[in-house]
Amino acid sequence: MKTSTRWRTTAVTGLVVVLTAATAILSPGTSNAGTTLGASAAERGRYFGVAIAGGRLGDSQYTTIANREFDMVTAENEMKLDATEPNQNQFSFSSGDRIVNWAISNGKRVRGHTLAWHSQQPGWMQNMSGSNLRNAMLNHVTRVATYYRGKIHSWDVVNEAFADGSSGARRDSNLQRTGNDWIEAAFRAARAADPGAKLCYNDYNTDNWSHAKTQAVYRMVQDFKQRGVPIDCVGFQAHFNSGNPVPNNYHTTLQNFADLGVDVQITELDIEGSGSGQAEQYRGIVQACLAVTRCNGITVWGVRDSDSWRASGTPLLFNGNGQKKAAYDAVLAALNNGGSSPGPSPSQPGGTCTATYSEGQKWNDRFNGQVTVTGSDDWIVTVTVSSAPAHHRHLERHRLLGLQRHRDDRPPERQRQLLRLHRSARWQLDVARADLPYRLTENRKVDL
Repeated sequence: MKTSTRWRTTAVTGLVVVLTAATAILSPGTSNAGTTLGASAAERGRYFGVAIAGGRLGDSQYTTIANREFDMVTAENEMKLDATEPNQNQFSFSSGDRIVNWAISNGKRVRGHTLAWHSQQPGWMQNMSGSNLRNAMLNHVTRVATYYRGKIHSWDVVNEAFADGSSGARRDSNLQRTGNDWIEAAFRAARAADPGAKLCYNDYNTDNWSHAKTQAVYRMVQDFKQRGVPIDCVGFQAHFNSGNPVPNNYHTTLQNFADLGVDVQITELDIEGSGSGQAEQYRGIVQACLAVTRCNGITVWGVRDSDSWRASGTPLLFNGNGQKKAAYDAVLAALNNGGSSPGPSPSQPGGTCTATYSEGQKWNDRFNGQVTVTGSDDWIVTVTVSSAPAHHRHLERHRLLGLQRHRDDRPPERQRQLLRLHRSARWQLDVARADLPYRLTENRKVDL
């Protein structure tokens, strides 16, 4: 891009249109879009990761795709309890090290999975109970997290501790029977062992905000934050199929957890299906993550369909031959500003500009979108909301004139109708419905 070129990005949310200086740095348009998942996600301040099986690191097609496309790695099984402590106090890290070393040597970061879980426990742990089991669990957390200290971006400290169904109860596991505070104890031990890693609670079927399991995890995280228990993030496994599709309130779930003051991560994503139906669900997941500031990134649970733990459902982004699927294209397009094609370059007096609109996630009552404008001289951007009620639309011209005349002395709450950006103009705000909340993020001069 030439140094004389100017660009601005408009974030469009529901019927509220906001233009801020901060949004302008998100992307200079599709001309600089990444060509791989990891690169494109990085441009949006996210990671895009993959679960790696150590036994497939000798497969050149597998490693080529993984190395090219992803920038975060999770070990599928090699860092779980039965792999890292097969006999009590006899730790084995060779399998985990193979994956961690491969990731680091290829410039990737690592998610640790997992320190405490009711499943895949070694036989000696399955036969324990009470204080002996509690102490053994804490010792395992401490030893494993200490060993990998400084190498792990995020740890799934505790995995799948809540029951399915409508009860909202904890899972009846041997760890739960050591006392209701076992999760808190595990997080405190993990923080002491590795203060630099993000500490996550990870679970499945917590995607729908209305479900009892989701609410129960939310209450636990809320309680932890209020009491100072060291929890940094919540992992959403995100395993979907035709009987359990991506819920339409998925963004709400992510945002509500993030509002507690924790990061959110999509940790084990796979969506059974094929073609455009699968692609659109993948697109929705990516758009939801991009819409939540504290969504760190997305990990898919495997490279090719044939590598998946549910291969018959063809749930991943590459087919068994290593070819990109429609789902891959949808994900990459969503990461690259929604994948919109540039619109026509309208002529304006004194100069030209190009505007692209990237459609974000949709809900019943709102939507997200982004407008990116690139221009080389004087240009004007007008954002209107076609769904605005008629009695507000007819006021556009009147309010615009009012804003131009009074933009220096009107309070922010009066600057309400039309968003307009032009040379040496003000950032202004459009609220198309009077009953919606609104924000004035910036109200300052912009020199283009």
